Amino acid sequence: MDVDDADANVAAVAAAIAEPARARMLLALLDARARTSTELAAIAAVSASTASVHLARLKQQRLVSAVAQGKHRYYRLQGTDIAAALEALAVVAGVSRKPFVPTTPARLRLARSCYDHLAGSLAIALHDRLIKLNWLSRGEAQDYAVTRAGAAELQRLGVNVETLRAQRRRLAFGCLDWSERRPHIGGALGAAILQMALARRWFDADLDGRALTPTRKGRSELSARFGLAL
Repeated sequence: MDVDDADANVAAVAAAIAEPARARMLLALLDARARTSTELAAIAAVSASTASVHLARLKQQRLVSAVAQGKHRYYRLQGTDIAAALEALAVVAGVSRKPFVPTTPARLRLARSCYDHLAGSLAIALHDRLIKLNWLSRGEAQDYAVTRAGAAELQRLGVNVETLRAQRRRLAFGCLDWSERRPHIGGALGAAILQMALARRWFDADLDGRALTPTRKGRSELSARFGLAL
């Protein structure tokens, strides 16, 4: 890339950020939580159609990415380098950001089932911890790979990764949590972890709902094995 190309690219990115509505959208995504176009339209105080045009521009400049989940399409920052650049701009501009406030009932927000795997703030903490422990590594798109060390540790918990790999479904991927807007573990691995946790009585499941309540044993095990404080 020559100097002229670099100048043009910087100018194009700067122009994409400079529009006030787009800047509000980008700053709202700095908390690492994904949002729908409807939510971003409300944040930017623009119509849904205008928000779509703005988001297309931000995608074109690789400032945001989109992920489809269920009937919704969620947007988030393209990567940590984008977040770092926006944080620096926010500091220079003296911008203060409002924190994300979930509206999910407390009993569902901590832990619940998401189809057949664990969801909620506890599931997100577990997701983050398994990546930090190098049990999981991020692959292409939202897919994750189970490392050799991770497979061995999961086997000790009763989760056979080789058996899961033989299933006709994705092994592991980042499933966007609708209450927290950050990923928890989906796929065959996510389902196996929830089955293991229920079999070990780490959670009590509601008979008429999706809420999962950590038991005393579960709190102890999650703390001892993963350093998760409940």
